[in-house]
Parts: sequence; structure tokens; C-alpha cells
Amino acid sequence: MKTFMDWLANVFAPKAKKFTQMPAIAALSSAMQNLIPFILTGSVVFFYNVFRSYIPQLPDLTNISNYSFGMIGLVAAFMVGHQFMEKFRHPQYATTAGIVSICVLMMTLHPIGEKQGVYDLGRVGPTGILIGVLFGVAIGVIFHFYSKLNFLKNSSLPDFVANWINNIIPIFISLALFATFIFAFKIDVFQVILNLFEPIQNFGQSLPGLILLVLIPAFFYSMGISTWLWTALQNPIFIAGIAANALAVKSGSNAVNIVTNETVYSLGLIMMGGTGATLTLNLLMCFSRSTKLKTIGRICLGPSLFNINEPIVFSTPVVMNPILMIPMWLNSIIGSCVIWAVMRGGLLNIPASLMQVAQIPAPISSVIILQDFRAIIWYVLLFVVYLATWYPFFKVYEREVLQEETQLQPAV
Repeated sequence: MKTFMDWLANVFAPKAKKFTQMPAIAALSSAMQNLIPFILTGSVVFFYNVFRSYIPQLPDLTNISNYSFGMIGLVAAFMVGHQFMEKFRHPQYATTAGIVSICVLMMTLHPIGEKQGVYDLGRVGPTGILIGVLFGVAIGVIFHFYSKLNFLKNSSLPDFVANWINNIIPIFISLALFATFIFAFKIDVFQVILNLFEPIQNFGQSLPGLILLVLIPAFFYSMGISTWLWTALQNPIFIAGIAANALAVKSGSNAVNIVTNETVYSLGLIMMGGTGATLTLNLLMCFSRSTKLKTIGRICLGPSLFNINEPIVFSTPVVMNPILMIPMWLNSIIGSCVIWAVMRGGLLNIPASLMQVAQIPAPISSVIILQDFRAIIWYVLLFVVYLATWYPFFKVYEREVLQEETQLQPAV
């Protein structure tokens, strides 16, 4: 174990942190974080609609969702293109690259073949988030390489004229490239990309996919690397899944996609108290014989109830702690397997509407999102399971802390 921990601390963790600081990775992570307000705006409307279903006299706010979350593909395209320029230190192209990314995504709405005169606006919504991200990356790469040419750097032209030209050229190249495929060759680029990524999407909606999407962020989080890094990987799968569920229920079918943000985060069942189900660890600390652990536990209990566990993860610490890292990983696997089994077995509803409300305490959030009171039963059962997982590891760590506190006490 010592050799493994030394390797994690001295070899793997530094390389992982260096990877997360790469401009392209940082750009994707930042762009996904910038999407959150638009996603939450849609979530507020869906949350509001729960009450409207009981009070139909309330005004219909659906259009607010349609023009926030319903345009998330467009927003993603802009944010990725914009952040690529920011992270690659070409801020003068940031806004332009973002807008060109939107223009390219809009090109895919061009009617093709038998669809003459029909425009699929659904492509700029949740279905188009992956394509929006990829287009943003592509435009970012084009602008990045163009900027490295330093064209007109020492030109005698006025600065504003040079800036116009330096924007016109990459805009023209970007639009001409995609227009050639979409208009000249009549290729439905949008559908081609969806088909290419369909195996990944299908794997993401499987049990192994769920486990990996929960475990990988937990693994890196236990080394101090924020789970926000993985939103670029998770969001396309999560958003496509919940959008398909909502559409299925609206058409009279059943929701089938388990792997969504609602399942992983908002329900508070897999992430009970935060990544690794740390709420039960927090409660164990509140009743610890160690003064240090008891104090930290009571200070961090409030945030934990709202599924915010950075205070307890970094102050206990769980990060780079060879004893407490293991139950964080185990609970990520256990919670994923249990929720998958009960939802697939029909013992708990599958989320069917966008409600990213991870900071509402469970099981209140669980019942609201699922419209299923059985969520309370599974919350209690998982609480016991998570507690049992944390308990032996916590007691070992508590013993170490008590020994340290004893040694620090002045001799009488």
C-alpha cells in the first residue's frame, strides 16, 4: 500500500494535474462550467412545473426553458470556441471563434435531401450538445493555428484594418470548410457525427459506463483534482439521456436512460453528501472520540447536507489519505450498482425531466425529481450501506488521529 500511495502522490497525481492544466482540457472544463447557468435555468422551470401540475392556474414558463436549456447546443458551441481562444492565449479571437462555432452548427440545420424546407431546431438543443462541443473544438483549432502565423504582425496597415483581415481569413476558412461538406457534398455532418459517437453514447448508458462516469471523477477527486474536470465527458451523455427520457415520456413511452445528471448527482442517492457518499463519514466524525475529527465533522455537516463535500474532503482530509480514499472509491461503485439495479428492476422510477438540483437535500430532491416515494426507502438503505463501508476505515483513521492527539498533549 505504501508503494502504491507513493506512486500516486509522486508520479500519477503530478502528471494528472499537469494533464488537467493543458489548454485544450482546461478550455473544455471551463466551457462546461459556463453552461451550468443555462442548464439550471431550464431546471428551475422543470422544478416549477412540478407545482404547476398541481396548480394548473400558474403561468406556463416552458418558453424560458426552450430558449435556455433548449438552446444548449448553440451555447456549448459558443462557449467551447470562446474558451479555446482564452486558454490558448488568443483573447482577441475569443468572441469571433465562439460566434463562428454557432454559425457552423446552424449550417447543419440546412435542409438536406428529402427534408427540403424542414429545419430541425432540435439540433441546437440537448441533442446537439456533443456536436456543438466538437464544432467549437474544430473552430478553436483553426483559429489557433491561424494566429500562430502572426499574419500582418509588422504590417504598415492601421491596427483596426489588420484586425479585420486577421478575423476575416479564419472566419472564411472555417465556414468554407464546413460549407463544402454540408452544401457541396450534401453530407449531413450532424448525423454522421452522431452515428460515429453512438457506440460511446450506448456504452455511457450501460452499467459499466455508469460506474466509470462515477468512479473516475471520484478517483481523481481523492487526489485533489476537482470533479468539474469531467463535465466535458459526462454532460453530452447525461444531457442526451435526460432529453431522450423526457421525449419518451411525452410521447407515452417509458424513460429508459438511467445515466443522467439527475441519477448521478441530483437525486443524492449515489452522491449522498457529495462524491463518495461522504455524508455518512461526516456523521461518524460528528460523534468521534477525536477532538479534531469531531470539530471538523460538526463544522462541515451543514454543507454536507446540501451535497457540498469539499470542506470535509480537504479538511479531514480524504485527499491523498490511503485509508479514506478506498471507501470513497468503493461507495462510488456500490451506489452506482445499487441504483442501476433498482431502476432497471422497476423498483424506482427513472428520471424523466431535467432537474439539476443537486444542492437540495436528499431524499427531498429524490422524491421531487422521481415523483416516487420509494426513493425514501432506497435513501435509507443506501445510507446504511455507505455507513457500513465508511465505518471500518474511519475507525482505523480515528485511531491514528487519537494517537497523534495523545502525543501532542503536554505531560502532567
